[in-house]
Amino acid sequence: MAPRFASVLLGLLILLSGCRTVPHTGRSALDLVPDDQLTAASAQQFAQLKQTSTLSSDPEYNAMVQRVGQRIAAVAGPDVPDADWEFIVIEDDDQVNAFAMPGGKVAVYTGLFKALKSDDDLAIVMGHEVGHVVAGHGGERVSQQILASAGATAVQLGTGLSEMDSNDQQLIMSAYGAGATLGVLRPYSRLHESEADELGLMYAARAGYDPRKAIPFWQRMDALSPGAPPEFLSTHPSGSTRIENLQRLMPQAMEAYRAATPAESP
Repeated sequence: MAPRFASVLLGLLILLSGCRTVPHTGRSALDLVPDDQLTAASAQQFAQLKQTSTLSSDPEYNAMVQRVGQRIAAVAGPDVPDADWEFIVIEDDDQVNAFAMPGGKVAVYTGLFKALKSDDDLAIVMGHEVGHVVAGHGGERVSQQILASAGATAVQLGTGLSEMDSNDQQLIMSAYGAGATLGVLRPYSRLHESEADELGLMYAARAGYDPRKAIPFWQRMDALSPGAPPEFLSTHPSGSTRIENLQRLMPQAMEAYRAATPAESP
């Protein structure tokens, strides 16, 4: 009962808290932390990251990331007018990854280029990362962690935990942790990834990049990550789920692509 109680409690806390509407998807998102605070913190962390990481000196990688990143940011700009976009390439061939921070800070690891064949492929990644920024996923994750901590305190009060012996206390709090993580936080993380896929696909198409390249790109990414955990234990949707979602969105993305490149697209 404890995991179910924790999930219901956390859901009630979310309903009673501040929300914002995600552009394009219309989802109501949790929003407890002011944007200016998140942006300031992200800018500071990003500056530290640049000092402690080895930035790539590869002119081709850097030119590609700047070219595609700025083009994606241009079409996404109206949805996040206060963003201060910055794109960097970090030297790390083992990291087949990229990430974004609130306020428009985006980093790409050199390992990601193993899966890239063209600007179109990179546009799928950059669109995805820009989508995280536009949707405010970083702030929502912070807000969820705040509520999860508040929920743990409420469980202690609501179950009379202080009157139980230590073994029972540990059992209930462990159950809450599992309920909150598996029942709320990880599904929200997978939702964020799917939402960023959706936003990113549309931004890439509107910027004139071929959205159809998303399918083979994510297939290559999936092949580079063998032995992934079951979807319900993962922070990301499975490769098959991701591709199914992208195929469902493809007709709308193709309309945007044709509108952006009428002389080129079939």
